[in-house]
Amino acid sequence: MDSWNKGKRVGQKKAFKLEDIWRIRIRLEIEKKLEQLVLFNLAIDSKLRSCDLLNLKVRDISSSGLIQTRAVIEQKKTRSEVQFEITPRTVQCLTHWIHDNKLVSADFIFFSRRKRNTHVSYHYYANIVKQWVSELGLDITQYGTHSLRRTKATLIYAKTKNLRAIQLLLGHSKLQSTIEYLGVEIEDALSISEATET
Repeated sequence: MDSWNKGKRVGQKKAFKLEDIWRIRIRLEIEKKLEQLVLFNLAIDSKLRSCDLLNLKVRDISSSGLIQTRAVIEQKKTRSEVQFEITPRTVQCLTHWIHDNKLVSADFIFFSRRKRNTHVSYHYYANIVKQWVSELGLDITQYGTHSLRRTKATLIYAKTKNLRAIQLLLGHSKLQSTIEYLGVEIEDALSISEATET
């Protein structure tokens, strides 16, 4: 009897590289796919799990009609608060999206067009991500919605090696979780050690 996951990649999904981010972003801008652009940019900035990202309401990221450059939400999985930044590029497309759709404070940012007062489904989001991956010519089995959560954290780690900062940004309660999440190996640790003069 075959196992359910035979032939499938199990475990962590890959993070997108910087060049992948720009290729997706530019394509969405050229094709004027504003909803997808907002989804992509906010997913990268926020580093939120899918359930928290899709559950965002206008009031979570804005005040008095203006998009904030920082936001705080309570994570569904852990019930702990996590903060994230909203970069100028994301603020710009979010502002257009909210204005164009006449969204108010209590509305979901990624609202469903099928059911009133609900957000888009995880399935909808996963299919969009699959499309982005496919258009880049990457292996769709190695990427998923969680790739977006991992992307900025991975880039920050590569640049700074600051695990504590990433732990805070991802809302992990234990540093060990962050280490496992990023796949920090002994090779990384030794490289840091070698580069540090004493």
